[in-house]
Amino acid sequence: MGRLKTISLCATLILPTLPQALAARGLPETRQDQLYFFATCSGRLSALMEHQWLLDGPASEDTARTRAEMLSLLQAVTPPDQAATVMQWRISAKVAQASLLSQASFDLDPARAAWAKRRAEGLTAACIAALLAPLKEQCSCIR
Repeated sequence: MGRLKTISLCATLILPTLPQALAARGLPETRQDQLYFFATCSGRLSALMEHQWLLDGPASEDTARTRAEMLSLLQAVTPPDQAATVMQWRISAKVAQASLLSQASFDLDPARAAWAKRRAEGLTAACIAALLAPLKEQCSCIR
C-alpha cells in the first residue's frame, strides 16, 4: 500500500479518538479549535520546509514528509464549507513562521535572533509532539 493511502487509513482509524488524545495533552477539544491547530501546524511546517530548502536541504526532506502527514490529517477533518478559512489560517501561520525563521537566521541582534529561533522551534515542536507522537503511539503505520 502506498504511503499516502497508509496514512489516510491510519487517519481514518485514529481520527475518532483524536479529541481524547488532544485533550489528554491539554490541547483544543472543540472541533473548530482542532481544525485551527491542524491548519496552523500545516502552515508552520510549510514555512520550515521552505526555509530548510535554503539552509539545510537534507532536513527539508524529513520536514516534507511530516508536512505531508499533517496535510493529510488536515484534509481529513476539513469540512468543505471551511476550506477557504482553513487556507487563510495556513497562510497566516506560514507567513508568521517564515518571519521567525528569517529573523532567527539573519537578524544582526543576537538576542532577537535567539528569541526567534526558540519561538520558531517551540511552535513546530509543539505541532510535531502534540499530533504525530500520539498518532505514532496508536498506529505503527506512521513513521
